[in-house]
Amino acid sequence: MSAVWRASRAAVRRRRLQTTVIGVVVLASSMALVVALGLLDVVSEPFDRLFGQAHGAHVVVTFDAAKVSEAEVARSAHRPGVRAAAGPFPEAVVEMPEDAASEMPGMGPGPLTVVGRADPGGPVDRLDLFAGHWATGPGQLVLALPDAPGLRNGPHSPLGKRIHLPGQRPLTVVGLAAGVSSTAQAWVSPQQITALHPTTYQMLYRFDRAATARQITADTDTVTAGLPSGSLVAQQSYLTLKAQVAAEPNAFVPFLMAFGILGLLVAVLIVGNVVSGAVVSGFRHIGVLKSLGFTPNQVVAVYLVMVCVPATAGAVIGTALGAVVARPLLHQVFQGASLGAVNVVPAISSWVYATTALGMPLVVVLAALVPALRAHGLSAARAISAGSAPRAGRGPAVQRWLAGVRLPRPVTLGLGMPFARPGRALLTVASVLLGVATVTFATGLSATMVSYGDAVEGVGNVQSIVWRGQARFDETVPHHGDVAAQTLLRSLPHAADVAGVGFANVRMLGQSEDVTIMGLRGGRSTGQDDLARGRWMRGPGEVVASGRFLAKQGLRLGDSFTLSAAGRQERVTLVGEVMSGPADWMRADWATMTALAPDAQADQYWVRLTPGADVGAYMKAVRAADPGLHPTEKTSVNGGAVTVISSASVLTLMLTTVAAMGVFNTVVLSARERRRDLGMLKSIGMTPRQVTVMMVVSMAGLGLVGGILGLPLGVVAYRVVIPMTEHAAQLTLPGRMLDVWHPGSMTLLVLAGVAIAAVGAVIPARAAARQTIARVLRTE
Repeated sequence: MSAVWRASRAAVRRRRLQTTVIGVVVLASSMALVVALGLLDVVSEPFDRLFGQAHGAHVVVTFDAAKVSEAEVARSAHRPGVRAAAGPFPEAVVEMPEDAASEMPGMGPGPLTVVGRADPGGPVDRLDLFAGHWATGPGQLVLALPDAPGLRNGPHSPLGKRIHLPGQRPLTVVGLAAGVSSTAQAWVSPQQITALHPTTYQMLYRFDRAATARQITADTDTVTAGLPSGSLVAQQSYLTLKAQVAAEPNAFVPFLMAFGILGLLVAVLIVGNVVSGAVVSGFRHIGVLKSLGFTPNQVVAVYLVMVCVPATAGAVIGTALGAVVARPLLHQVFQGASLGAVNVVPAISSWVYATTALGMPLVVVLAALVPALRAHGLSAARAISAGSAPRAGRGPAVQRWLAGVRLPRPVTLGLGMPFARPGRALLTVASVLLGVATVTFATGLSATMVSYGDAVEGVGNVQSIVWRGQARFDETVPHHGDVAAQTLLRSLPHAADVAGVGFANVRMLGQSEDVTIMGLRGGRSTGQDDLARGRWMRGPGEVVASGRFLAKQGLRLGDSFTLSAAGRQERVTLVGEVMSGPADWMRADWATMTALAPDAQADQYWVRLTPGADVGAYMKAVRAADPGLHPTEKTSVNGGAVTVISSASVLTLMLTTVAAMGVFNTVVLSARERRRDLGMLKSIGMTPRQVTVMMVVSMAGLGLVGGILGLPLGVVAYRVVIPMTEHAAQLTLPGRMLDVWHPGSMTLLVLAGVAIAAVGAVIPARAAARQTIARVLRTE
């Protein structure tokens, strides 16, 4: 092995170009793989880790206290399949006044779900009491809030503040807690909950089998069997919470995995091409090694070690760079993600780095094994003669046929060159093919994301958002009332349409968490570009919501449900699905919102201006008309779309550069093998420019073939990845956003293969053209 190592080390130093190509290719592929595997790893890891530590509830079931007794609910904890249970906990819904909500960070006015619980521990759903103490007596309350800076202490901490509920004695906030199962918005002692008049019981279960929705449904049916009809009010599966937390990151997994797989395939093809070329161009070297006593296995080992050295260096550096690149990307992807009241902080597991750093060199060695075995069976004499004797094949026959084609001679010679080494040509075509497929896939993805970003941001429909000043935020209060302010904004120059937008917190019957209604008043086309399925609202009692809302609540288009607030109830029908919006949010017309919250007012106005209007001038006119109205220019940038497009662009640039390096290596090998032919051509009058054209055309032809074959592969990848992304992100895209392929763009994408091949070929072609005749033919 000492001799093998010395020979391999010498080969690494001698073949600097091939060594560099292998190292850079593996480095780029390792970076893409770390990003893809890292995101795949952290998508579910935060939920599983926190859920396991807190013994989260597999299902939270709410029972109607008027139809079932506390003892009957308690007996359900002993049903078959129940591993652990907690409860029953009395549950009440109270109205949080606006003045009290304004002093509580992260909380708004409206229904507040309060549960009576003796302590934060227990066998199921152990709460993280991160500030204060638990509510143990009357008049004490613990709020469910995320553990954020400033909440534990300081001027913005709600600890010690008193909440005045209608018809109740004041409650003092004595603690802050976070839970993973989203079971309540506040907790009080069992003695205090009686004064709040609870109407339901809450039961928390952990099951022996809870990996699938079918198992959870079966287990829930078992624990509720035999209870009075209608006593089951609602149930919430932990799988819904898990999907909600992972929805945003999951949107990035399919396309990043696609780039990771493409990068791996490109690396395998280029390494195989490099090693094959090294073996072919090194036949004389192989013969010398065997004549010195190297066994066939040692010769193969020399080439494998020669490849493994730069591959290992590239994998290690690429893994380290991938970790640096992945960290800000993952934080961007998980920005704002939370599990119940617990903020999610992603961290890539060590297995991702170990798999990439160790696996990439192994893949490279396996890719190099097949071409390296060609040197195994050659005798020393045959190897030495093969290194100098010209090789017969289809190349001369193709050249003779091309000689009759009416094209410049450098072009016909270039088109015939790949046929001399058909195996190498196929590997080069495959590399370009994957490069074009990557460009095609990224182009379609970017076009869809641009269309998505424009739709959800209201590009063209909303140019300015005007906010009403509020005294509680020390802002100037508008002189005009709500409706008068909307009329004023519509009367200003260049205002085409103005929509009043207000919000109200309501509660779906049977659910422990509030949902927010965004009411729209006026605005004939406001928000409708965001519609993915169904239709827009046409009157009272109709709402539209995002796919995440539908997934969390288990609803479909056409379903009806009841909303309640402050003793009022309204039956609404889901008529449309929009592309954007959180899982606890829906849109309705103004009549529907005011039926639940009669005192609701618009706190912002969406303004659409006439074409060509100056937004700055309109904003200046608003300030002059009423200093209490605060206009802002509507941004047209969607953060998620920008993240997808920027990451896709970087990865596409990396992989197309890698594909061009494969072409670069092919041209270098061809130029070295054909030094004698190039010298003869220059000696009979071929100019350096014609030599360059010949070498570039030899690769451009392969690039054209790769472009023709890579285009449908990229389209197929797009058609596979987009539905996976929609499902993972709980998102539905309308058909118009998927129609991204047009004849002109498809022609350019095919020509991208020619561009990749030409860019990779031009530098080594110019270098070959600059060699003098005397230097090339000095050994003749």
